Amino acid sequence: MATFRTLLVVDDEEPIRHLLTVFLTGYGYEVRAVEDGARALAELRTRDYDVVLSDVRMPRLGGLELLAEALRLHPDLTFVAMSAYGSHDAAIAAVKAGAYDYVSKPFKPDEILLVLQKAEERERLRRENRRLRSELARDYRLDGIVGGSEAMAEVLRQVRKVAPLKTTVLLGGESGTGKELVARALHELSPRASLPFVAVNCGAIPAELVESELFGHVKGAFTDASRDKRGLVAEADGGTLFLDEIGELPQPLQVKLLRFLQEGEIRRVGDTRSEPVDVRVVAASARDLGRAVELGQFRQDLFYRLNVLGIRLPPLRERPGDVEALAHHFLSRYAPLRPDAAVTGFTPEALEALRAWRWPGNVRELEHAVERAVVLCEGGRIREDDLPDRLREAQREPAPLRADPETLSVKKAGRALEEQLIRRALEKTGGNRTRAAELLELSYRALLYKIKEYGIEA
Repeated sequence: MATFRTLLVVDDEEPIRHLLTVFLTGYGYEVRAVEDGARALAELRTRDYDVVLSDVRMPRLGGLELLAEALRLHPDLTFVAMSAYGSHDAAIAAVKAGAYDYVSKPFKPDEILLVLQKAEERERLRRENRRLRSELARDYRLDGIVGGSEAMAEVLRQVRKVAPLKTTVLLGGESGTGKELVARALHELSPRASLPFVAVNCGAIPAELVESELFGHVKGAFTDASRDKRGLVAEADGGTLFLDEIGELPQPLQVKLLRFLQEGEIRRVGDTRSEPVDVRVVAASARDLGRAVELGQFRQDLFYRLNVLGIRLPPLRERPGDVEALAHHFLSRYAPLRPDAAVTGFTPEALEALRAWRWPGNVRELEHAVERAVVLCEGGRIREDDLPDRLREAQREPAPLRADPETLSVKKAGRALEEQLIRRALEKTGGNRTRAAELLELSYRALLYKIKEYGIEA
């Protein structure tokens, strides 16, 4: 079965057109045959063809002229030239001008088939190369988002899915979970990647300056407006505007932002005219905006307009399996700070301390902890002593009892907590089951049954 589907045969000799049509149709091609270059050009203007198989010497419009115009219309078109005896120079000129190959007349049909098969293989390799380059670019653009957990895999799936769209995205999650990294990935994987990415922290701008910073102002709009100012929204024209901590935006500005999102126009402070701005908006908040709406602190209509597509970034404590990968990622980033020490890894005790900590500051806190450890490290590997004191102290404290945060089943949560209590009691008594049963206020027999049930002996 042919990879190329549609083929245009161009030749002023009817027997050749008939031969190639019958032969190639038998090999799965959809063949259209015309008698000269002018008719071929008309065909190429009305529909797409995978391959053009054309004689180089024809009335009305020759093969070289057809080739030039065909490649102008369809740059990826595969063009194969056919030349009679004495026309080899023209065929070679066609190849130099962009034809894939040429065949000499008279030819056997199998020769044509072989050229087409070689061209198909070349096209397959070109497509595979484009695919690999696209995947490489995609992975490069996501290389700052580290993690092999299912929770992060789901985030990356959502990012890849929504990135090509212009639809507004609202990123939720605790502080330090990497919302700006995801916003940048949405931009880099979008058709707007070559245009500006403008990040605005709505909570870091004084309330009285927010409107001017976002939408700009004209000279004389207020006391200190000595010249026109282009706002950050306009700076992002054509690209992506990232509004971080959107929940901190003052209510009067929420109205103006909503109007901009609905109409795609902005008006600078003090101006009488509006101007269109084309941006893709990605917003983020560590606050629960739904709760803020209930409390009257955030406009409901703006919340719905921003939350067209929502992506929640899980806190680090919900993906403890990613801690080690993130730690090594940050180590590779900060190790060059210490060329004298050649810091290459972590001791097992240091890794255990990293895994045991709850990371209330999430990925940002982990990054700072690794950077600090690299600076303090005096050997080839980061030790537990190089980590912040709070991590080492947590190692000496019993881990808090936890149930699966995803379950609402009282029965399942109770079993999980019961197993943790039994394991803790056995650890505290050095494996003495009689003493552990006393601490747990269980009968010895009941404890043995539960140890077997939970597989604790193994």
